[in-house]
Amino acid sequence: MEQARIDKWLWAARIFKTRSIAAAACKRGQVSVGGAQVKPSRMVKVGDVIDVRKPPVTYSFRILQAIEHRVGAKLIPEILENVTAPEQYELLEMNRISGFVDRARGTGRPTKKERRALDDFGAQAADIPIFFGDFDFDLGDEE
Repeated sequence: MEQARIDKWLWAARIFKTRSIAAAACKRGQVSVGGAQVKPSRMVKVGDVIDVRKPPVTYSFRILQAIEHRVGAKLIPEILENVTAPEQYELLEMNRISGFVDRARGTGRPTKKERRALDDFGAQAADIPIFFGDFDFDLGDEE
């Protein structure tokens, strides 16, 4: 039966850019097989389903070929089958849309591009009228 180390397979299947990044993800608990977290040396075989957590999404892949040598991008459909739930992609889209709103703690000040996006978002939010039921209330000070 064909088997491969999970860190090598993740690198060969182009899930991670380098093998060391794949091994580090395994050590951090971001990779699981059958719901159990795995070490980089874990052997996987054809038919195993691998879950890879790349926040905010958890991708799922079914192994079609256990390989340890990197292949071209055109051959990836022969190596793995993407079985990721559609809800995960919806979560990714929602995060992409509101990505600059929830800045991670400690990431520093926004870049110039992010700052402009924040300003544009705030300006759009200020232009939206507030509706309560059938009434349109203006919250400004009118005396």
